[in-house]
Amino acid sequence: MPDHNHPHQEPDLLASPSDGFNNWHLLAERVLQGHSLSRGEAIDILHSSDDELLDLLAAAYRIRRHWFGRRVDLNFLINAKSGNCSENCSYCSQSRVSSAVIPRYKMLPDEELLAGAKAAFTRGAKTYCIATSGRTLVQGELETIRRTVPEIKRQYPLAICLSPGLLDRDSAVELKACGVDRVNHNLNTSERYYPTICSTHSYSDRLGTLYAAGEAGL
Repeated sequence: MPDHNHPHQEPDLLASPSDGFNNWHLLAERVLQGHSLSRGEAIDILHSSDDELLDLLAAAYRIRRHWFGRRVDLNFLINAKSGNCSENCSYCSQSRVSSAVIPRYKMLPDEELLAGAKAAFTRGAKTYCIATSGRTLVQGELETIRRTVPEIKRQYPLAICLSPGLLDRDSAVELKACGVDRVNHNLNTSERYYPTICSTHSYSDRLGTLYAAGEAGL
């Protein structure tokens, strides 16, 4: 029956999620025509069954192909500091609680970071990603970033993405000022579940880093 209280409200497309192929491709078609997903449709995507996965991916690819064709952008990542992290994130091979056999070294010197930028540029990457292990950048490491990023940008037309661990607002502002374009920082899981995977920092610490980065324009 029609909803007389909301006569112009469109129903969610996915009222009968059993017909995965038709639902996902009809939804993709509507998105290409300007439709924005409703909350219910977004939740239905998250709850879709494994049997619908290929249909869902095909529908999503229609939208991607419409806007980007077959073009991809390359990112080049350098692990600028590896292992010896003080945090106990249970999923991470660089955590102090991990027994994984990985290289362990302090922050790479300027010349190696610059060499990585050259390799990124010559291989056609548009973004140079600098990843560091550890809770946060200590002063000497932050100084390395402040020295090398402007020089990288002087030599190469690369965007800089940094994985610095936890950030406060002042550090985020410093990174933005020296030329860092974006920060990679993951929440990893829900706030409720976070204590199960890590106890040396909190979900709110990670969320605070995202707020600091956003406020700094990263």
